[in-house]
Amino acid sequence: MQVQPEGFHEVEETVRGVLRDVLGISAERAAAFDEATPLFGALPELDSMAVAGVLTEIEDRLGIIIEDDEVDGDMLETFGALVRFAAAKALT
Repeated sequence: MQVQPEGFHEVEETVRGVLRDVLGISAERAAAFDEATPLFGALPELDSMAVAGVLTEIEDRLGIIIEDDEVDGDMLETFGALVRFAAAKALT
């Protein structure tokens, strides 16, 4: 298993909370998300309109800026990909 940087778990829980709060999904459902859980295209709640709200809330909660050109399908493909993206921004 890969060793995660200090603070990674906190970023992961923040992203989990954003998805729960912005998308209105249950805490139990959000708690079940893991590295491979598919997001965009798999979660009906996460449509193109919801993406902006999710990213804005991640920015606010983590104190980061996500540039438009950084947003792509890869970063939204799985829960793990979104967490890694947010952690790379927040922990550098």
